[in-house]
Amino acid sequence: MPQNIQIPDNAPFGHEQKVALNALLPTLQPAQSMWLGGYFAALGQAMMGGGAKTAAAPAAAAAPAAPTVPLLVLFGSESGNAETCAQEAEKAAKAAGFKTTLADMADYDAAQLPEAQHVLIVVSTWGEGEPPQSATPFYELMMGDQAPKLEKVKFSVCGLGDTGYADFCQCAKDFDKRLADLGAERLYDRQDCDVEFEAPFREWLNNALEKMVEVSGVKEKAAAAAPAPAAAPSIELPGDFSLPGLEADEGYSKKNPFPAKVKANYVLNGEGSSKEVLHIELDLAGSGLSYEAGDALGIIPVNCPEVADDMLRLAGFRGDELKEVNGELLSLTELLMRDYDVTSLSRSLIRKYLPFAKNKALENLLEDDQKEKLGEWLWGREIRDLFAEYPPADNLTVDQLLNLLRTQPPRLYSIASSIKKHPEEVHLTVGAVRYDAFGRGRKGVCSTFLADRVQPGDTVPVYMHHNKNFKLPTDPDTPIIMVGPGTGIAPFRSFVEEREATGARGRNWLFFGDQRFLYDFYYQTEWQDYLKSGVLTKMDVAFSRDTEKKVYVQHRMKEKGKELYAWLEEGAYFYVCGDASRMAKDVNQALVEVYMEHGGLNEEDAIAHVKKLQKEKRYQRDVY
Repeated sequence: MPQNIQIPDNAPFGHEQKVALNALLPTLQPAQSMWLGGYFAALGQAMMGGGAKTAAAPAAAAAPAAPTVPLLVLFGSESGNAETCAQEAEKAAKAAGFKTTLADMADYDAAQLPEAQHVLIVVSTWGEGEPPQSATPFYELMMGDQAPKLEKVKFSVCGLGDTGYADFCQCAKDFDKRLADLGAERLYDRQDCDVEFEAPFREWLNNALEKMVEVSGVKEKAAAAAPAPAAAPSIELPGDFSLPGLEADEGYSKKNPFPAKVKANYVLNGEGSSKEVLHIELDLAGSGLSYEAGDALGIIPVNCPEVADDMLRLAGFRGDELKEVNGELLSLTELLMRDYDVTSLSRSLIRKYLPFAKNKALENLLEDDQKEKLGEWLWGREIRDLFAEYPPADNLTVDQLLNLLRTQPPRLYSIASSIKKHPEEVHLTVGAVRYDAFGRGRKGVCSTFLADRVQPGDTVPVYMHHNKNFKLPTDPDTPIIMVGPGTGIAPFRSFVEEREATGARGRNWLFFGDQRFLYDFYYQTEWQDYLKSGVLTKMDVAFSRDTEKKVYVQHRMKEKGKELYAWLEEGAYFYVCGDASRMAKDVNQALVEVYMEHGGLNEEDAIAHVKKLQKEKRYQRDVY
């Protein structure tokens, strides 16, 4: 289909119909265009041949038969990406003629899986190789002794993850192996997608669906069941399932970020703090972008010049080498600063680099039995450390270097404002990451980009990332409990502003913690004003360095356990935001202990009760 095709002005369509058709037509693949052409030609023939008396009947006769071959698209999602991919997979499978079902692992009954016949799984990995929170009960059941046998099932798995983590796409790997162990047939190999997941996901979907169509006979069954209209040519189902993309072409998105002007950028900590937490306000005027409380803002950072130069030097480059990109001639330094990840060191990158290093010690690090040792070596190191400790045996070319690197991944930050209180603005709470390791100062790519090189008046490329799994209750009278230490306070500022702006009557209880009361009490005056006005019902704080024995938010939860339990029994929603590796786990354990002590439950029943909260979506997390 030509990309510039447009519906002519004199076509017999209304304005909205023309807009919709002009948006659809350029996205169609050739097979899809041919199918539509054949379908409408057949429909038109039948309509014209029947005359006015039978105008309605041929449309029904020409309608395709109801699909009979089932296909399940099953997803597990934390931030929403896997769900978006699964929705696209469901649309493509339906277009291929399957009787499709789209299901969240949080809601799906595993006992039904043996009857699904054809299954596409899209699942993300979080934390230390863990499934999404809402998918955990399904994951545990499938990995356990109660999992059903799946001899009649044909499947393929796609994982979303980040190669910057040691257990990249581990959840997808677990599902892929487990389904095969339970007797299911793998029709197409698992696809593991990095942060830039769109292209590999699309490739997996096209190939996996092609295999599903081939083995299921869905085309033949549809053709046999379809009633043939008189004098109508045969109509083939589309054989190409290429997707035009996961994002709308119009408007601002990850592929087309909006240059948001910085209105404010200042440090929240008091003088003497060991931390550096920024409050940033960005102007969205003219962007058309909007968001809800609980969403995140994506930022495309620019690399630190010193880090990029250091990496290039250690790899054997000057930085002024030229590379043509989309007709633009750029120096290697300019290209790396703008488009590539020059810091994140991972097992997959080392594996790609190994032929250039030709080093036995590095090769040994990649052995399967050295996973723990490799993890220890990777901690705190960057790509430049790899080149420093294991220099390339031969000079790398520009293309070889670029093939080693992945594109610069965006960073997501929980939004710290309500658009109802701050129209055409978005606020962030960002902790600047700085530390020393192996003789070099290290800096968080995006956080120090914002802290060191972005001033009011500058612009930052941004887009909205909508988080369907971290939202306020639909009933504004529902009480909420928020646990947000450190920069985890961000979405709860958004929640409270939203509830104030909408006049929600539900009670609000906030747990906050950091190091010191005098230096690290973010938005202190705002919380005090909310307490005075009654918008914030309760607030409990924990400043770990102000007491001889460190006290954290989970300790405050247990101290207030009786009241916390009462709120939950009254239907309160429970939210956690912040560090995934320790804080979120400690808070979860504290919640289990609250149910044990004040609900009179044993540990097993208390854990089951907490999982029930998760399944009901009354326990939501935004952790990183």
